Amino acid sequence: MTSEQIKALDDQSVMHTYGRFDVVLDHGMGATLWSPEGKAYIDFASGIGVNSVGYGNPRWVRAVADQAARLQHTSNLYYSEPYVRLADTLTRRTGMANVFFANGGGEANEGLIKLARKYSFDKYGQGRATILTLLDSFHGRTITTLKATGQEVFHNYFFPFTEGFRYARPNDIASLKAQAGDDVCAVLLELVQGEGGVMPLERDYVDQVRALCAENDWLLLVDEVQTGVGRTGALFAFQQYGFLPDACSFAKGIAGGLPMSGIMANGKCRTVLTPGTHATTFGGNPVCAAAACAVQEILTDQVLEQVQEKGAYLRSRIEAMGSPAVSGTRGLGLMIGVTLKEGYVNSELAAKLVEAGLLVLTAGQNVLRLLPPLTIRQEELDQGLEIMRSVLCSL
Repeated sequence: MTSEQIKALDDQSVMHTYGRFDVVLDHGMGATLWSPEGKAYIDFASGIGVNSVGYGNPRWVRAVADQAARLQHTSNLYYSEPYVRLADTLTRRTGMANVFFANGGGEANEGLIKLARKYSFDKYGQGRATILTLLDSFHGRTITTLKATGQEVFHNYFFPFTEGFRYARPNDIASLKAQAGDDVCAVLLELVQGEGGVMPLERDYVDQVRALCAENDWLLLVDEVQTGVGRTGALFAFQQYGFLPDACSFAKGIAGGLPMSGIMANGKCRTVLTPGTHATTFGGNPVCAAAACAVQEILTDQVLEQVQEKGAYLRSRIEAMGSPAVSGTRGLGLMIGVTLKEGYVNSELAAKLVEAGLLVLTAGQNVLRLLPPLTIRQEELDQGLEIMRSVLCSL
């Protein structure tokens, strides 16, 4: 099919819930994608951080194809090898105790919320179920995770929302303490606020939050849907901040492009969720788990070090461009925010970059968000940077 035929069918048969770029993608290799007509795009978006090992990676393709031919689904009424291998790898590489597998980021964060509330109910009974989150956070698009999200723009249309959330300013421990109360059971935070503008939390602040949680027996929950699986230059961002959370969520890059997510619990919380309290039909799907095992094999410690190096290279090159639109960069690893000066609109510049052949994202008030595949080659980095220079320096 041609690009125009595909767009016409989309317009006819698909709900219009996405503001799409005027781009049709047909195939890819490495960090480069092509339209049906052969136009090439360098990918600094990774399907919103999902295609962690790029396109057409031979090890990943082989793992998916072999498992699909062997066993595509069983449900969680039975055991199978791929999900247990993956859980073993994740717990060994992180120090967490055990894993629950799900399908998407919002679903994973719902699991975190249920775990926190059940932990508190089991220990203290009813009346202690409020979870504190941060302003400018984003935790998903289910009814509950929309309310957990600390942005009023998302608290619309779908009333009544789930109760039991209050919000504090990021990097402000006094603001968090002001929301404390006998009804609180947990704090949920992103170590780098992705949708909020690629805003890393300050390490001293995170240490203060940890101490406050320990003092009150609140669970410390970390949303690693976007930061996890190597994105920041460690397997999980909490490792860079030097602590183990009580539980964390993960999704996006875990299976390299297939739908998978989950939560990990530490020893304190490993037995909170019991049979009948939490479940999902497709969680731990054998094909997705086999893909995720391949991702873990590809993302060695050396590759994670390279993620940090590539991120530093991208940021330094962007800051040195001298673009009249760019005020700076921030982020961790290959999770990068390019902040724009007043008078420039991120969505407009993103559209110009995409038209020129570079896929990028937006975030926050006025930020370009870059999430390249973790395995992107130097040549592709430089090609993408040249497109950025040609567009952003000619404004």
